[in-house]
Amino acid sequence: MSHLVKSIFYFLEIPFEPFVFGVKLNIHLILEYLAFFIGYRYYVILKKNKVDAIPSSNRLVIILGAAIGAFFGSRIMGILEHPLTILNHSPLYIMNVKTIMGGLFGGLLGVEVTKKIIKEPNSSGDLFTLPIILGIFIGRIGCFLSGVNEFTYGKKTSSFAGMDLGDGVLRHPLALYELLFLIFLFLIIRNYGNRMIQSGSVFKIFMLTYFLFRFCIEFLKPNEFFVFGLSSIQLLCITCWLYYYKFILKAVKNAC
Repeated sequence: MSHLVKSIFYFLEIPFEPFVFGVKLNIHLILEYLAFFIGYRYYVILKKNKVDAIPSSNRLVIILGAAIGAFFGSRIMGILEHPLTILNHSPLYIMNVKTIMGGLFGGLLGVEVTKKIIKEPNSSGDLFTLPIILGIFIGRIGCFLSGVNEFTYGKKTSSFAGMDLGDGVLRHPLALYELLFLIFLFLIIRNYGNRMIQSGSVFKIFMLTYFLFRFCIEFLKPNEFFVFGLSSIQLLCITCWLYYYKFILKAVKNAC
């Protein structure tokens, strides 16, 4: 796999730090903003083609609640991923540390709190699911191109999948693994998501599946901070499963 990737990106040097008019571009930051823009535009397209049970005014408030929850959740989990190291930096640096896992779960809590406040009974997540996956995919391209500048690289490895991500060491390209997983997940949900009878099931399946993937892939990450032998991200994954325990039990019961 690494040989194929190297042949495709032979003209790139990882980390990819292009200069335009003498200015070095932060490709990860550019793709991060692009992910928000394209993800939202995709959401608008999907919304036009589907009957939304939630009024537009409530939907906008829910999006605001999700954004606030995602902002704080991503920062909190970003700090908890490496608290002993990050807390030694400046407040500005600490505020810029973030992780998509905290953003997703924080956004979920922000949505649920907002819906309770505005008394909106309908599920709101299904319409966001594919745009979220697309946004994460674009953002992960930035992570991959950033190499070891972003903490999305893996442990040292001698396997065929090992890649030099900028420090001269063959490592698991975790961002690349995730890109492949996201393609698979996107296609499955796009093709079979409409078969879900219960509203909200598509988003719940996405959360449970993605958090399961991230729980597993954390074992390939050179984490340094553990609680009960698990990283902060893995503990968040378990928290997410517990949050959806009723849905999991119901799915298991129906399968039996």
